[in-house]
Amino acid sequence: MSRSRNGILAALAASCASLLIVALTQTAPAGAATSPTATFSKDSSWDTGYTARYTIAAGTSALSGWRVEFDLAAGSSVGTFWDSLLTSSGNHYTFVNREYNGNVPAGGTTSFGFNVSGTANPASCKLDGQPCGGAPPTSTTTTTRSTTTTTTTSTTPPPAGSVRAAPYIDITMSTPSLVSVANATGHKVFTLAFALADSTGCNPSWGGTIPINDSRIVNDVRALQAAGGDVVVATGGAAGPYLEYTCTSSAALLAAYKRVLDTVGSNHLDVDVEATIPQDMVNTALAQLQRERGTTISYTMRVQGDDFGMDPYSVQVLQSAAARGVNVTVNPMTMEFGSSRPDWGDAVIAAAQASLNQVKQIWPGKSDAEAKRMLGVTPMIGRNFNGKTFTQAHARKLVDWATANHVGLLAFWSVGRDNGGCPGGGVSPTCSSISQSTFEFTKIFKGFRG
Repeated sequence: MSRSRNGILAALAASCASLLIVALTQTAPAGAATSPTATFSKDSSWDTGYTARYTIAAGTSALSGWRVEFDLAAGSSVGTFWDSLLTSSGNHYTFVNREYNGNVPAGGTTSFGFNVSGTANPASCKLDGQPCGGAPPTSTTTTTRSTTTTTTTSTTPPPAGSVRAAPYIDITMSTPSLVSVANATGHKVFTLAFALADSTGCNPSWGGTIPINDSRIVNDVRALQAAGGDVVVATGGAAGPYLEYTCTSSAALLAAYKRVLDTVGSNHLDVDVEATIPQDMVNTALAQLQRERGTTISYTMRVQGDDFGMDPYSVQVLQSAAARGVNVTVNPMTMEFGSSRPDWGDAVIAAAQASLNQVKQIWPGKSDAEAKRMLGVTPMIGRNFNGKTFTQAHARKLVDWATANHVGLLAFWSVGRDNGGCPGGGVSPTCSSISQSTFEFTKIFKGFRG
């Protein structure tokens, strides 16, 4: 087909579309009542899945709550989600509003998002029991619509806070398993620590020594996912050869990130920065990963003090991320910092608030609510190395504060320490050194509602 003829056909199509829009506009009488609608769109897609959202428009009358439900064909399933609550039965998924986005004024809109593993689009969509107001796009329309949506919403991909609570677990240790913790607590989302470079160089492994496809770890993750759970992959940490400084180019680092995420079937990455990294190269790789896959990314950062917030180097890394368009959750490690406050729970919250103030400075265009959604908080449960103790009462206080402020993420170090096996002892990787029941902190953090 010649180029000139293509141009003629495109012009005719555009003209017809314009006439159709005019016709539709003219057939709607002024003041006519409009029904609420839920419109599907894709933010990004990749070979094995996509990130999408439904935008709910209230129509003529305000909504005091909403429910969107749809089906996915066999082979596709919803993974993580945000700004909604989800229940599912087989291939049928039902999303309902959170407490902060249920009231939609007349003519107003709200939205919720989710990731899908697989390529099927939602079918048989209903909003409050009625048709959503339009079928999901066909495969041809999806391509066009995805391009358009990416252009208009690339600055707001799914926040990393789509995973609301994800305590860290040292996956190099054989116990506790992910499934055993999920069975005991009902909590099903964890952060796997840590994917590092192995002795051969830019090759991801667990702890720098365990193959990334280790059967114990992979089978545990798959069993958790089969039960409706999910994982975040954490790189970096306190020790070991970082992928971030072992890989010598952004392309090599990007390939390493993809390999570990693909191995465990996750689209969530946490970069724990406790050493110097080539920040511009790292953020170039993260930006590309996010453009290609819609990956949710968090940066876990050191805290200098409860009044100061994150240390200056952490701020520099985040400024580099902002300059390269990486959308992140900022997750300060509210542990081992200096404080004059007598109550360690208050100190942890103060450190989180100081970090939030830094987020607002790095991203000055964000609203207060948006900045809070970018914030994570990760304390160390039980005894800290600085002599402070994070207790169950402190955990409840933090969960209440985080819920009231709608922050994006809560976590803690670590699930392997979440037991009372060594009360009164020193800091240990396998117990909290305080009196507690097994997995008590995991159960408390499970109550975080975002």
